[in-house]
Order: sequence, then C-alpha cells, then structure tokens
Amino acid sequence: MTALTVWRYDTPFGAEAAAVRLKSLAERKVLTVHDAITIAWMPQAKEPVIGHLKHSTAAMAGKGSILGGLVGMVVLAPVAGAAVGAGVASAAARLRKSGIDEDFVKELGAQLTPGSSALLVLSSDGKLDEVRPAMERELERGDVVLLHAELSEDAPVAIVEAMEELRKPGGPAES
Repeated sequence: MTALTVWRYDTPFGAEAAAVRLKSLAERKVLTVHDAITIAWMPQAKEPVIGHLKHSTAAMAGKGSILGGLVGMVVLAPVAGAAVGAGVASAAARLRKSGIDEDFVKELGAQLTPGSSALLVLSSDGKLDEVRPAMERELERGDVVLLHAELSEDAPVAIVEAMEELRKPGGPAES
C-alpha cells in the first residue's frame, strides 16, 4: 500500500536532517520511496522553498513531483490569493479519490507555516518496526509532528488530475 507521510519540524532546517534519515532508510530497503520533497519556510519569507529529492524508482525519474504539486495546491495557492478555506475545500474535494481526506489537507496546510520545515514522502513497502525507531528519537524531543495517510492505488494519478483541474483557465486557482 502506498502512503503519504509528512514529517513537520519546528525549524526551517529540520527537514534536511530528516531527508538524510530517509535516504538511509531507503538504502537499507526499509521502504520504497516514490517521491519526496523538502519544504523550508524561513520565518520572514512570503512562501516556502520546495526542494525535490531524487526519485529512487526508475518509473518516477523524469516525472514532475506529485508532492510538489500537492503542496502548491494546499499551501501556495492560498498565498497567491485564493481564499484559504475555499482552497483547502477545493483541493480536498479533488483529492478525495486519492485517499487524502479533507482533515488531512487542512492539517497539512495548518502545519506548513513560516519558521517550519517538512519532509513529504510518498512511499510503499514500509517496515514500521524499522521506521519507527528512526522517528521515535525525534518524537521524544517534541520537535516533529507526523501526518500519515494510506493512499488508494491510483493516488498519484488522482493528485495529478487534481492539479490539472486547478490549473485550467477559470478554475479555482484563478478565482
């Protein structure tokens, strides 16, 4: 099963360290990473900087980041002028087929704020008994919030379709 996991940190640099841990987990074949991005949002910046980690699967190489598009819908669209509530509701409605529900979209939008960072990971084949210890140290420190959603099999296609719908002339992104 494919999962979307968000590791959100209280500082703009926490996600970079998490990316190193993620790479180690992937190299040990604890999980298969399909897409991963970092988001660093400096305290005074108007919007975050999104960094794309290399795809570990050949099927994803050369394709755009699905997660970058998701963050664009949830975080950057409201910054660009869309009504925040309307933007979240619109994104959630379009993502319903992916397995990402409105509560997850709202929480993601609420967590990605100036002064924070996050690592978003689209993965499968996760061995929780090996992933959990890598995260427990951070959870004990209290500087990370984890969001997790089990996705439908066609989630990547549903996310791409939602992004395309929002980009259409006269679509919600232009309201």
